Amino acid sequence: MINLTESAENAVKNAISTAAPPASGLRIMVEGGGCAGFKYTMGLAQAPKPDDTVIEKGGIKLFIDYNSHEHLAGTTIDFVVALEGSGFTFDNPNAKSSCSCGKSFS
Repeated sequence: MINLTESAENAVKNAISTAAPPASGLRIMVEGGGCAGFKYTMGLAQAPKPDDTVIEKGGIKLFIDYNSHEHLAGTTIDFVVALEGSGFTFDNPNAKSSCSCGKSFS
């Protein structure tokens, strides 16, 4: 369903290992908003919510809520370090278009 590049796995593992309070996984969601209609949200989480699907990738637990499944299917998440800054990027085959920030899509 979701793929993490090696760079993204390393960034998430580092964040989890230094999190306070301790985190057990990464929550990934799609919400209405952003400049293109939908936006990605991510954050460390202590546990899955009751309606979450738990997927393990590279030793990392990903918590994905039910409503985000259709929007995230086949998405690859990468962590990029560049002169303009570093951060997560999303390569989503379901997106018809995306904004220049890369965090919002339709």
